[in-house]
Amino acid sequence: MHIGDTESQRSERRRAPRYRYQTPLEIEWGSATLKARTRDISIGGMFIEAEDLLWVGADFRARLGVERPLWVNCSVKRVEPGLGMGVTIALPEDQSQQHFHDLLASLAATS
Repeated sequence: MHIGDTESQRSERRRAPRYRYQTPLEIEWGSATLKARTRDISIGGMFIEAEDLLWVGADFRARLGVERPLWVNCSVKRVEPGLGMGVTIALPEDQSQQHFHDLLASLAATS
């Protein structure tokens, strides 16, 4: 792999628009429930600000504190000590998909 290949992969991962979105978040990780807050969100992921950080590769379920709670499955992709963690999002096979797309559409309309 060439350096240029890595740069194009990074820009490819970031093609989806990110929206500033700050809301409380609960992380369900095993038997623990951690409190956190979102910083931004996109179709494929979000950045979570938290005191208790997980490690790259950790999987968990999170509840976004929106008017109608939204559950998403997450996987940690990067950690920024003292700030938070970047995660990918996978939506359950239920009404959550439409709810999530409606949330992104409303953020796009206000940005």
